[in-house]
Amino acid sequence: MRIAAVLADRCQPKKCNKECERFCPLNRTGAQCIVFGEKGKPVISETLCQGCGICTNKCQFKAVKIIGLADELKEDIIHRYGENAFRLYRLPVPKKGFVTGILGPNGIGKSTAIRMLSGTEIPNLGDYTVPPSKEKVLEHFAGTELHDYLKNVYDGKIKTCIKPQYVDKLPQSVKGVVRDLLSKVQERMSLEEAAEMFELTDILDRELDKLSGGELQRLAMAATVMKEADVYYFDEPTSYLDIYQRVKMARIIKDLSADKQVMVIEHDLAILDFLADNVHLVYGSEGAYGVFTLARQVRTAINAYLDGYLPEENIRFRERPIEFEASPPREEWQTPDIISFCDLEKNFGGFSLKISGGSVRAGESVGIVGPNATGKTTFVKMLAGVIDADSGSIDGKVKVSYKPQYISADFDGTVQDLLYSKNYDTISSGFFSGEVIEPLGIKYLLDKKVSKLSGGELQRVAITMCLSNDADIYLFDEPSAYLDSNQRMIASKTIRRMMEKSGRSAMIVDHDVYFIDMVSDSLMVFGGSPGHSGAGNGPYDMREGMNRFLSAVDITFRRDADTHRPRINKPDSRLDREQKSSGEYYYS
Repeated sequence: MRIAAVLADRCQPKKCNKECERFCPLNRTGAQCIVFGEKGKPVISETLCQGCGICTNKCQFKAVKIIGLADELKEDIIHRYGENAFRLYRLPVPKKGFVTGILGPNGIGKSTAIRMLSGTEIPNLGDYTVPPSKEKVLEHFAGTELHDYLKNVYDGKIKTCIKPQYVDKLPQSVKGVVRDLLSKVQERMSLEEAAEMFELTDILDRELDKLSGGELQRLAMAATVMKEADVYYFDEPTSYLDIYQRVKMARIIKDLSADKQVMVIEHDLAILDFLADNVHLVYGSEGAYGVFTLARQVRTAINAYLDGYLPEENIRFRERPIEFEASPPREEWQTPDIISFCDLEKNFGGFSLKISGGSVRAGESVGIVGPNATGKTTFVKMLAGVIDADSGSIDGKVKVSYKPQYISADFDGTVQDLLYSKNYDTISSGFFSGEVIEPLGIKYLLDKKVSKLSGGELQRVAITMCLSNDADIYLFDEPSAYLDSNQRMIASKTIRRMMEKSGRSAMIVDHDVYFIDMVSDSLMVFGGSPGHSGAGNGPYDMREGMNRFLSAVDITFRRDADTHRPRINKPDSRLDREQKSSGEYYYS
């Protein structure tokens, strides 16, 4: 077993009196696995470190990770950013005529791999002091499929195109209106064809900094697909999109793979299952190391990911498997109503919303689904008291805890400062620590500055803050945004478990079908004309709600025989036709 050591930026030796060095057992024998450099920051010798873990326990800032790496990875290192820094093992290779998927946690090297495959970044093969040339890299991979691919990329024989991960940063790098951007990339199709395909016609003359997240995503997808290339890389192509748009993007990507090489990073397991042919899993430790596995057929790969065990490598990368219910939930809820609403209406001039009568019962978790721009967030804000309805009534005096869709990082302090300043007694309790802090990984974020958190880290902190409030009903607006697949499953189970154990209620707006399936007892379904009018109905029991919802999307789901996870049926397949004819789109 080899040792990998990682030191995060949170290391502050002046404040801790260098305890990680003082308590290292090797120091007593004359050897020293921890050495402090010129700037006072420690460096851990990975050849001397025994992996005892004492320094990780003594570090009050949680800045040290000591990780055991399998010996067979010794020859497979692709890139290393420095001593005690992130390292990447193995690389996937795209294949013509197939959609190759990549599935793994955030911060584990997926986007790094895409940059290297596209030729944007040259792998250093672990030598960060004297990085090898392209010729040395090709010599290292001689005789492999990766050698042939990289040689064509380096020689300019293969043209690559990347759909970037962070589409919300587009307005910072590109100025002007949508039409100007798309007019520069009219290669495979015209601007008009792309605008119709990606539903951009109404926003062609709008400034990029005025676009929503979903509109920016569709714009980035259009700009990518319009370009002529041999290999297309899509880094999280469905974030910010509703289920209707996600299915449409998946179909566009599948059509593109007919004569192109396509690789996709995706966290929505239902969509990845629908669009990918083969999937490379990536396991490791966030910010420490990442290992690409060999490609598996998509069903096998996702099932292995949910199980948390790779039988071929004999590696378990998650303590417990993620499980789904095999049968539909109960249709009757035997608890009293805590809040009810009737004939709510809201008019913003260009957009109007109508909500029919409904109620939420004590202990019930209600999922809210439907297209973007049909009023889901507006409805939640009315329940939270952020905005008032023009007409209708909301009955029930209840305490509300609200996590908004867009989260602000405007706090000058650490995560611990933020949480303790809001609800110290709850946050510091053993029950909350075991049910929320531990599962969501908040303990590793406590000493980080709020302003320095990534999107996924900020989302987990926002969920924690919402759950820490003393309330009768908890409102979550898109809690799965920015989270990777594993974090989504954990967050959904955390919210549901807290509602069950506390007897409180929740309403959750989200677009991930797996997330909704795991967190919800019932469903509210929204429809209408996006951006113009919206209508909300329900809550319905899960069977009726899913049937209403999915019939509008025109897709059906079956259950996997091994994991019971929902899987999208192929359009017009035998199962698809049978379930549509019987009206059972989800629970068959």
